[in-house]
Amino acid sequence: MTDKESTKLSIREIAIKGTVIALIVTIPSLSTFVVVWMILDNLFLGVILGAFVHFIAMGFSLKISKKLLVKK
Repeated sequence: MTDKESTKLSIREIAIKGTVIALIVTIPSLSTFVVVWMILDNLFLGVILGAFVHFIAMGFSLKISKKLLVKK
């Protein structure tokens, strides 16, 4: 096997790592939305805070994906 072939990720590895990144982005924002909505009984505030947490998680996911998607 040459060096060029060994540095590529397989489709399965990309799918698994992409799913992990999607979960890292989605779970905090959805849980924030549900908790705020249930505790404060305010749908609009839940949407705003959930979106805020979602964009923060997206910023972190860029750094995480750079570490996850590089094959050593």
